[in-house]
Amino acid sequence: MATHRFRYRFAAALEKAGIEIDEGRPQDIAIHDDRLFDRVKRDGLVGLGDAYADGWWDCPRLDEFFDRCIRAGLTDRLRYTRPVFIDYIKQLLFNLQLRPAARSNCERHYNLGDDLFRLMLDRRMVYSCAYWQDARDLDQAQEHKLELVCRKLGLKAGGPGQRILDIGCGWGGFARYAAERHGASVVGITVSSDQQRIAQECCRGLPVEIRLQDYRELNEPFDHIASIGMFEHVGQKNHRRYMQVAARCLKPGGLFLLHSFAARRSYPSTHDPEPVWVERNIFPGMLVPSLKQIGAALDGLFVMEDLHNFGTDYDPTLMAWHDNFERNWPLLKDRYDERFHRVWRYYLLHCAAAFRSRKFQLWQMVLSPLGVPGGYRSVRSAVDGAAHAAEPAPLPAAPPHVHVAQDLALWPIAGR
Repeated sequence: MATHRFRYRFAAALEKAGIEIDEGRPQDIAIHDDRLFDRVKRDGLVGLGDAYADGWWDCPRLDEFFDRCIRAGLTDRLRYTRPVFIDYIKQLLFNLQLRPAARSNCERHYNLGDDLFRLMLDRRMVYSCAYWQDARDLDQAQEHKLELVCRKLGLKAGGPGQRILDIGCGWGGFARYAAERHGASVVGITVSSDQQRIAQECCRGLPVEIRLQDYRELNEPFDHIASIGMFEHVGQKNHRRYMQVAARCLKPGGLFLLHSFAARRSYPSTHDPEPVWVERNIFPGMLVPSLKQIGAALDGLFVMEDLHNFGTDYDPTLMAWHDNFERNWPLLKDRYDERFHRVWRYYLLHCAAAFRSRKFQLWQMVLSPLGVPGGYRSVRSAVDGAAHAAEPAPLPAAPPHVHVAQDLALWPIAGR
């Protein structure tokens, strides 16, 4: 009887968001296992995601389903559940991003397989929000984001004072771009051994050094610092330490660009259940910061020169990753099982909806140690800068069997 009542309440709540059960519209859901209702009642949004991964329900357009649910406040109604409270207590009591755990968490995601990320991302393998202003596709949107970062840092091809620190360098996309287009000398750090190996291959022959190093170990001067899509993995108990490391490594006249997505509320919190499923299934140790937490961490260390929100650009970025992932699934399915397929589809489309509905934001901040004399001029266009930048080395054609825009030959993988 209790399950029947919850099913009725569940269906009524969905109806308020314009969603129905078994009606076949893009946003509607089809239920294959009635145990779904007990699972959602017990585990909330975590249970809903796990049930999808297990094949208990489907939806033609998960992004539309979650966009409607979030805008109607339905996901917030699933926050008072056991997984959310367990995560809240765990995050409150423990520092889960200390050095050994940080490396383990990173490798559990970023060492999943070179093939997965090469087939899902753009040709430079940039795994952060693209900048879609004046861009026609994912490759161009990611280059626009990289150019935007370079322009915000004031990099000039052949100019002095261009030793750059890239904290969380990923597979070397920004390091290669800054070196090729702007003549920068870059030190990139990562705690993923796979990322280090691929980034070193990617940047071979350029003034780029890729280190397997934790940010807490840094203590050397740089003209500028960039951190693109890494701060989400730092954790609120380490935010201040992170900013202190950046402050001690940045020369007095330098700039620090921080690129991070953020929640509206400070975490840990029982109000936003969305990150709990993602942390459990996709990004171990991820803790989405709020603007308040970032501001507190840089208090007294930096001047906020510029604050730029282009969170809506994460929606088309995630949708492009999803399209690449689905299109190339036949090339991946021999290594990854169908549950993995459903987990990643759910992750990409749920996150796209979270940015589309403005639940989460994407911030780029330009910070200076003492303030830019005369003030900092904000930059919002990447097109003019790209037109005057040095031409990059030509990229070889993609193998004919790969049906995506990425150029896999840009990322030489030993043994593949």
